Formats: sequence, structure tokens, C-alpha cells
Amino acid sequence: MLNETLRSRWFAAGLHAGLWLLLLLAMTAIGGKRPRFQEADTDPTAVSIAVPVAKLETVFSPANWQNKNLDPAAPNPFVTRHFFPAPVPPPVVPTTRKVELAYQGFYQTPGRPKQALIRMGEAILNVPMGGSVVSNLFVVEATALTLMLTNSAAQTNILALNLKKELEVPLK
Repeated sequence: MLNETLRSRWFAAGLHAGLWLLLLLAMTAIGGKRPRFQEADTDPTAVSIAVPVAKLETVFSPANWQNKNLDPAAPNPFVTRHFFPAPVPPPVVPTTRKVELAYQGFYQTPGRPKQALIRMGEAILNVPMGGSVVSNLFVVEATALTLMLTNSAAQTNILALNLKKELEVPLK
């Protein structure tokens, strides 16, 4: 379709007439004035700072090229030490881990302290009152419906019976 339009006689005649009209308008200056060009006014208060060219000779000195800009181990003189990859940050070492605990109940035998039953993952732990569950997590109190745990920073966590709770403990 575009090919047919570009080859049509009417398109060629219209384009030819339009260009003649544009030339006529430009020659007769119809449609505007020329802009006025003049010299810019100089500002006597403007400070002109001279370009420091005294050190330019040392920049292009061949002795300077080998000392500062080139890698001496590289055979190519166009290799530069300017572009380095970004430094790789050290790997993040975790200081804590998450542990999923569920309180399963308690029991007490004559002459011994209460023993709390705690499910940690797939294992069931039998922990006495004041005993350590995981790293710095200790059993404080066990009742029929709740278990109170604390850590060395005196933060208290309460576990409800048969409900899983995720706690964050430090690595040993």
C-alpha cells in the first residue's frame, strides 16, 4: 500500500508543488523576521580563572605513564588499574536460628521436679523446671494449659498447649 502511494503521480505532483511553495515563501521572507544577532556584552566583574597548564607537561611525560597509569604485569599498555569490580561483601554469618516448639504437657513424680514435655520439630524433649530447652531458653513454669520460657536476657515466651510457636534463639 505504501509502495503504491509513493509511486503515484498525484503524490509526486503534490510533493513537487509543496516544495516550490516552500521555496517561494523562503525567498520572499513571508512568515517571519530574521533574528537579530549581536555580540554578547562583556561583564567586567566576571572572574576569569586561568587554566593550570604548568603541570600538563608532567601528565604526558613517558616516565609518568609507566609509574602511575599502567599495570606493570600486563603486557598491553592500554590496560589500566582504574576499573575494578565491586568488592565482594563478606558472607553473612547468621547469629540466630528459628526453632519451632509446641508444649505437650507436664508430669511430676514423687520427690522429683515437674517435667515439661516439649515437641521441637519431630523430637519430644523431657525438660525439668529450670532446665535448658535450646541454647539459652529455660523452662520457668508449667501449668495445665501454658508453659513459660525465659532466656538469659529475661525475655519471657509463653507457649499454649498443643500450639506450635516459632522462637528465635542464638547459635551456640
